[in-house]
Amino acid sequence: MNKWLKPKPILAAAAAMIALTGCSSGGNSAKDERQTLRVMYYEEQSFYQQYGMLFSAIYPNVNIEVVSTQSIRPEEGEDYNKLMDDFIEKEQPDIVMLDSERYAKSAADGKLAALDSLIEKDKYDTEGLVPGMLDYLKEKGGGQIYGLSADFSSQALYYNKDLFDKYGIEYPKDKMSYSEMIQLAKRFPTDGEGKDRVYGLKFGYSDSLFDIGTQLGGALSMNYVNGTKQEMTINTTGWKSVFEMALDVINSKALYLQNQQSMDGEKTYEDYLMGDPFLSGKVAMMIDGPYFMTQLKQAQVYLKDEEKEKLISNWDMVTVPVDPANPEYSSMVNFYNIFGINSKAANTETAWTFLKYITGDEFARVSSKSYGYGNFPVRVKYFDNPDNRNFAAFYALKPNPFNMYKDYDKLPEKFNQEFYGAAQAELEKVKAGSATIDDALAQLQTVGQGMIDQGKAAQAEKKEEPATDSQAAESNATEGASQ
Repeated sequence: MNKWLKPKPILAAAAAMIALTGCSSGGNSAKDERQTLRVMYYEEQSFYQQYGMLFSAIYPNVNIEVVSTQSIRPEEGEDYNKLMDDFIEKEQPDIVMLDSERYAKSAADGKLAALDSLIEKDKYDTEGLVPGMLDYLKEKGGGQIYGLSADFSSQALYYNKDLFDKYGIEYPKDKMSYSEMIQLAKRFPTDGEGKDRVYGLKFGYSDSLFDIGTQLGGALSMNYVNGTKQEMTINTTGWKSVFEMALDVINSKALYLQNQQSMDGEKTYEDYLMGDPFLSGKVAMMIDGPYFMTQLKQAQVYLKDEEKEKLISNWDMVTVPVDPANPEYSSMVNFYNIFGINSKAANTETAWTFLKYITGDEFARVSSKSYGYGNFPVRVKYFDNPDNRNFAAFYALKPNPFNMYKDYDKLPEKFNQEFYGAAQAELEKVKAGSATIDDALAQLQTVGQGMIDQGKAAQAEKKEEPATDSQAAESNATEGASQ
C-alpha cells in the first residue's frame, strides 16, 4: 500500500515574493558556499512547488537534487518496507521523507541523526510549533527528536450557531464523544424533504453503513483486519456497537446523506457552492478540514448579492469528537511527511538548515496563505483568523499513534477491493432490515478470513511454481557469466 500522499502546491506568487526579498537575509555557510543537498520527495515538480522554490530563493548556492520515490512500485507479494529500505540505502539522500511508522523504525535502527543538540545549539524556536508535535516525534523517536514536519493535516467540528439558537439547543463542545455528537444531531427537526429541511449532521460523503461505521471505528482506534497477523477482527462487540451507532444515526434521518442528494440541478459553480448544505445554512454540524473556509471565501466572491444573504455567517468550530478512553488524541490530526537527516548525510549542516527553514517562521508566514487548500503550517501564529474563531480546535488534540491501516500492504493484493464489496453488500442487508448486525459481522469475519487465506495460498503457490524455459535459460546464462 503506497503511504505517500501527493502534496499540495503553494502559491507561486508567494515564492516570487520570497525571491524578491530573500537576497537581503543574513549570510551563513549554506548561502555563501556552493553545496549540494539530496532531498527525498514524491517527485521533483511538486517538491519545488511546495518547498524548493522558496528555499532556493533564500539559499541560491544550495543545489537541490530531488530523489524521487516514484520508482517504488511493489508487485504483488513484495514487501513495500523492504523496497523503501533498499531505495534509501541505494540513493543515500541527505534528507529522508518518512511516514510516522518508518520514522520510528528508522530512529530505532540508527538511520537518522538526532536533532536535539542542533535544536539546542541554534536556539531553534520550539515554542511557536503546534502543540504536541515535538512530544509526538520524541515519543516515536524513543525519547529523542529525529525529524520535523513542515505542516500537518487536521479536521474540526464546524457548527451553525444560528440553527442551534433557533431550536434552543446548546452548542457542541470540545472533546465530545461520537455518541454525544450524534445525540446532539438527533435533536434537530427531521420534517421536510431534501433541500427544504435542516439536518443535524453532515458526516463524510457516503450513505453506506459500512463507510460510516468504519469511519467511526477508525476514530475509536479500531481495525477490522489485523494486517500484521493477517487475521480478521470485525466480529467483535466493539464493532457491533459501532455499527449500531452508525445505523442509529442513519435511521434517525438527522444525517445529511450525500448520495441521496440530487446534483442534477447544479449547472454552474455558483450552484455547486449553494449546493453545499453547511455553506447554505441547512446543516447544523459537519466534520471537515480547512477547505470549507476557502469555499466560503469563494462563495462571497462568486455569488450574487441575493445569494450571499443565504450564506452561513454565524459559525464556529470545536474539536472533532474523541474516544472517551483517549480524549487527548485524534486520528484526524496527522503529520504525514516527516523530514529527517540521514545518519550518513554528506552535509548535515546544510540538511539542518533546510529543516530549520521549512519549519520556521518565514516559510510558515508565506505558506499559511494557502492553508485552505490542504494542510496547516506548524507555526500556528500565522493562521489567518480575522474573525477570532476557535482555530485551536484544529490543533488542541494530539495525533493518535494508532494506524488503522498498519501492514495492509502485507494483505493479499485484491483483498481490500474484494472485502469492501462484500462488506457493502452484507451491511446493506442490515440497512434494509433483512439481516442483523450480528449476522453480517459473523459472515464478514468468515468471508474476509477466507479471502486472506486463499490469497496467502495463491502467493505461496506462485513462489513454488517451477521456472519457465525462458527463466531457466536466463538463470543458466547468469550462472555461466559468473563462472
